[in-house]
Amino acid sequence: MAKISNLTPAQRRTRRGIYTLGIFTLLASIPFIFLAKDPANVTYGFVLRDEWVLINEWIINSRTAAIIFISLAALSTIASYIFFTKGKKVGAFSFIGAFSLLMAFLSWAAKGSFIPLTGVLQGALLLAVPLIFGAMAGVICERSGVINIAIEGQLLAAAFAAGVVASLTQSTTWGLIVAPFAGALISLILATFAIKYQIDQVILGFVINVLVIGLTGFLYKKLLIPYQDTWNSGPILSPIEIPLLSKLPIIGPVLFKQTIIVYLMYLAVGLTHYYLFKTRWGLRTRAVGEHPTAADSVGIKVNALRFRNVIIAGAVAGLGGAYFTVGAVGMFGKEMTAGKGFIALAALIFGRWSPKGAVAAALLFGFADNLQVVLSIIGTAIPSEFLLMVPYIATIIAVSGFVGKVRAPAADGIPYTRGSH
Repeated sequence: MAKISNLTPAQRRTRRGIYTLGIFTLLASIPFIFLAKDPANVTYGFVLRDEWVLINEWIINSRTAAIIFISLAALSTIASYIFFTKGKKVGAFSFIGAFSLLMAFLSWAAKGSFIPLTGVLQGALLLAVPLIFGAMAGVICERSGVINIAIEGQLLAAAFAAGVVASLTQSTTWGLIVAPFAGALISLILATFAIKYQIDQVILGFVINVLVIGLTGFLYKKLLIPYQDTWNSGPILSPIEIPLLSKLPIIGPVLFKQTIIVYLMYLAVGLTHYYLFKTRWGLRTRAVGEHPTAADSVGIKVNALRFRNVIIAGAVAGLGGAYFTVGAVGMFGKEMTAGKGFIALAALIFGRWSPKGAVAAALLFGFADNLQVVLSIIGTAIPSEFLLMVPYIATIIAVSGFVGKVRAPAADGIPYTRGSH
């Protein structure tokens, strides 16, 4: 390995992550092993419905489980450091270590209880769906050089439109179709004022969010509540089972027994990554986000490309908005997105403006959110106020330990006028 002073930024982040994993492993051993009182058995369930059974349940003493998982996390930390000093990748060891710490925490917090582990994973994926769509919208926008603070507004407007149209037509298909157009309409406002009139993009994004919250709240009160049976009682999508794949143990019901929105999410992530890094459009998009003057000098119409990309991003976010209504409850609720657009923005930053990184971050937030719900249901001794903090604590830990200093695209948020740069 290179000398400490010659480490690249990526190597410094990796080293910081290894140190963080080691510190948390040592700290976790204190409450989970040495201070744990009255250990009891914890049962992990791995079967939800009719999938093939690899293992049905795993019953283990909470202290024994904590010792096993803390030891595994320690070994993963050591292996990570050894591989790092040899210049090899350590991602797999870091994942194993982090997962082991999580399982140690679960074994300690859920002693004497039953944890449907496959169900927890499935719920985490579902809670991450709007976050992933929102993060993909943010990736497309910000790689183009436009800050998208309006993801919250795009999600909320699409949720409203999808819910209303699905209620009027009693068709989830029409609700799903109209959602991207609602998100694109909000993006049209963002693109017009941010690119054409060069309004401050951060302030503009917040203004758009307030506008959408106010407008949907007004219509909800004046239209959806008084005429709920007609305007706000839509159907919801049914899960679609993928033959054979849905029968696989654990991952089958989690990944392949989902609604069409989840499958569209898989497609959106794959297409975003492919087109952003493997096509001419992606090369041009990244060029106008990093060096718009250089892109302009070779004939790329910077503002035209940015405008189109912002509209596309709004359509992507719109699909995430549809999840709140036709994908989940069938009816619209006031401010039902509950800040998910801002969490998607955090996932984008945590993921270092890459589709794969943003997906990983969104899944982390979804898992943390679902975990606090599950622990509240089983009646753990942890105070409910702390459980509500879990998603945000996970965010702080992840960002401080594994991301460190991040850099947005160089021209992100900077309006472009030809001849002024």
